[in-house]
Amino acid sequence: MVFKRMLGALGVGAPSVDTVLSTPRTRPGGTLGGEVRLKGGDFDAEIEHITLGLVARVEIEHGDMEGSGVGEFSRAQVSGPFTLRKGEDRVVTFQIPVPWETPISEIGGQPLTGMALGVRTELAIAKAVDKGDLDMIAVEPLPSQLRILEAFLDLGFRFKSADLEVGRLYGVDQELPFYQEIEFHPPAQHRGVVGEVEVTFVTTPDGLVVVLEADKRAGRYSGDAIGHFTISHEDALRTDWPGEISRWLSGLSQYGPAHGYVGHHDRGHGGGAGLGAMAAAGALGVAGGLVAGEVVEEVVEEFFEGGDEW
Repeated sequence: MVFKRMLGALGVGAPSVDTVLSTPRTRPGGTLGGEVRLKGGDFDAEIEHITLGLVARVEIEHGDMEGSGVGEFSRAQVSGPFTLRKGEDRVVTFQIPVPWETPISEIGGQPLTGMALGVRTELAIAKAVDKGDLDMIAVEPLPSQLRILEAFLDLGFRFKSADLEVGRLYGVDQELPFYQEIEFHPPAQHRGVVGEVEVTFVTTPDGLVVVLEADKRAGRYSGDAIGHFTISHEDALRTDWPGEISRWLSGLSQYGPAHGYVGHHDRGHGGGAGLGAMAAAGALGVAGGLVAGEVVEEVVEEFFEGGDEW
């Protein structure tokens, strides 16, 4: 999608900017490429820099703080200072990195309900900064992530929704100030044991930390059950995930919420607190830095409308 918009902050006759993505689809740890196309206005303009930021819609739920906003989680300068002459056409090509922890927003060509990611173009000129243009992007899962998600479908789970929660997970080495929850409805044979099951990935170049949260409803104990384990990308492709997940679910009917062991790759960490409580210690401080000053009200509604369910 191409956004054409005069830089309103600079007045009539100012330069215009279009950002065109050549790779609107990517994966965690990948890159996004494209061009920033500038058209000189009615006067020479001293461009200070062009910066691209990756942004996402995030949810804030901590005490009295609740709502959503647009947060920037990565930025890359693609041009330093130069003079854009009157009426001049100039193209700045770019390749920007995508963080490994970037959330998934599309699977098999279908957007995940609740997810919205984009690239925002920031042009600084004459001490004024325009940061309103957004291009929507799609982030597909890595093969290791896809194998785990497909295992839930193989077991009869149905995708419900996904969102980004501001905060940091306790005991997890996490770089981004939010985490993604991908939520599934359980199949009939598990409904008496668990309610929804949520999957969270914290991804690195070497592998995945996977956190599973289940609303435990049966057995001696009830509450949220946490499964937390680490695995390399290569081992994830060789693992029998339907079997591993089934064993974890079966264990929930016998043990309390602290039963957190999943698989043999990492002897896991359990806890009855749930992801919300795991993240609570860092959520309030992170929320201000992530969202404050980053809401682009004039484009949010248009940018985040619609999307088919996966």
